[in-house]
Amino acid sequence: MNDDKTLAFTIEDMTCGHCARTITGAVLAAYPAARVDIDLAAKRVSVENAGDRAAVASIIAAEGYSPVDA
Repeated sequence: MNDDKTLAFTIEDMTCGHCARTITGAVLAAYPAARVDIDLAAKRVSVENAGDRAAVASIIAAEGYSPVDA
């Protein structure tokens, strides 16, 4: 990924594949051209080609998760 355009979050309450799919779906619904990479074991989400950090964090939080900057 291009680090200049990549937003990374740690999401401690992302615990399963359903969580990962929910987060991915929500981000892609808002930013269809985004690339979302999930590392479930590390509880890390990386998003490339999306809006600003606050906007993406708000999308994730609206799904019931607690993103913090990674």
